[in-house]
Amino acid sequence: MYQQYFNFSEAPFSISPDPHFMFMSERHQEGLAHLLYGIDRGGGFVALTGEVGTGKTTLCHCLLQQLPENIDIALILNPKLNAIELLATICDELGIAHEAMTAKSLIDAINRYLLAAYANGRRTVLLIDEAQNLSLEVLEQIRLLTNLETSKAKLLQIILVGQPELNAMLARRELRQLNQRITARYHLLPLSFDETKAYIQHRLRVCRGSHRLFSAAAIRQVYRYSAGVPRLINILCDRALLGAYATNTGRITPAIVNRSARETLGLQRWLPRFSVSIAACLVLLGGIAGFYAWRHGLPAMPSAKPLTIPAAPAPQPLAAQPESAVFRDWLERSAPAFEAALGELLLIWGVSLPAEGMADCHQVAVSGLHCLAGKGNWKDVLDLDRPVLLEFADAQGRKRFLPIQGVEQDQALVQSGGAMRFPLADVLADWGGNYLLLWRSPRPGAADIGVGQKSAEVLWLREKLGQVMVLPPAETAPDYFDVTLKQQLIQFQRRQGLAADGVAGAKTLIELDNLTGAAESPHLQAGWH
Repeated sequence: MYQQYFNFSEAPFSISPDPHFMFMSERHQEGLAHLLYGIDRGGGFVALTGEVGTGKTTLCHCLLQQLPENIDIALILNPKLNAIELLATICDELGIAHEAMTAKSLIDAINRYLLAAYANGRRTVLLIDEAQNLSLEVLEQIRLLTNLETSKAKLLQIILVGQPELNAMLARRELRQLNQRITARYHLLPLSFDETKAYIQHRLRVCRGSHRLFSAAAIRQVYRYSAGVPRLINILCDRALLGAYATNTGRITPAIVNRSARETLGLQRWLPRFSVSIAACLVLLGGIAGFYAWRHGLPAMPSAKPLTIPAAPAPQPLAAQPESAVFRDWLERSAPAFEAALGELLLIWGVSLPAEGMADCHQVAVSGLHCLAGKGNWKDVLDLDRPVLLEFADAQGRKRFLPIQGVEQDQALVQSGGAMRFPLADVLADWGGNYLLLWRSPRPGAADIGVGQKSAEVLWLREKLGQVMVLPPAETAPDYFDVTLKQQLIQFQRRQGLAADGVAGAKTLIELDNLTGAAESPHLQAGWH
């Protein structure tokens, strides 16, 4: 959505575990060293733990790229399996043929494979992600797999990767045999503030973006909300970039990060006020109790220390919440089809609807307006600065249209049987780029002005270009579209980022109208106060 706006080569803050973006903090380097050490020793178990989103899976993908050539690996990403299913999955990952779905048949097949691999100078590693979801039965079966060995070496190396709950599981008495076989352990911690700053700038550099795109204060807010958890950093930064794009902003500020945190992490702005209200109520109740004691001669209460409200605790990592589905629900249930949505747009322009309440572009033309359909990004729409219909598709693939009357900061005002507001970032996240808007020519009846025309519209175009480009007035201004006027128009179009075709079409006339205020039109960015 915002890649072209910021000139990124790719999205910088995807939450997929892409080793291309791997940022090796000191903690990640230590974690990788522990994994490689455990593999180098051969046999037994290696355990890597860390909180949700700290980069365990990404670190595993980085490990896969650094394994020696003589190592074969079986990677299990879904550990919610029973013992038989686990053994069968290991066979599938290593390409081991087996005769029957029984424990004996599967273990025998794995054993034959491991012996043959060892004889050929190869080693085998089993890596299980989300290992905290393994059952005790499966963990015991995994332990038994490490009994496959020769007189000199273990045939299978096992890496368990999971959340901190994995450590608690391994500490259970019934798993003490497995726990004793762990030869390397590492717990991956979140990033520090300095590492968070370096992490954000690293990912921006990888996608050829400016490492100064986030202000220092914005990065501090990202760290405050994410507590250094890479996945939350990615979610916050991705939404912040979308918010900046939606509001045509060139740099990420703390205010944008705050809005992003509310929208993605489920934070509520009323919490601080709510806490103060509680404190005020406690003070009031205390005063009432004191008055009651004095009025009825009750023993005086010992003097209390002044009430202090403790500072808010440092933010803890929050599990990423799915974005609010309010807009999408409305789109599926209530968004109008084209004719009804276009009728709403006509009402915004002050044009009465036909008796049936529907409209089309013929009705628009009768009212002295023009339809302009296009496909682009949100910046294109903001540059045109007119109320707009955005095109969407519902779950059944049917076209639905959103009539936006105005935008202000991070909100879109929608007119559809009444006024509604939706977060602009939610709207743009589902928008495919198709739009339609209405416009009124600053010269009635002239939808374009180009070579060969000879009229008052040409003189008007010459005058307006002279105003916006500060051109010296000509002694004699011909009323026909000459080469000089075409060159001036092309120069203006290039300056405004328009198609430099030398014809004053819809977008060029709208841009001139916006810059000179020659005609009164409703504007998308005028707000709705």
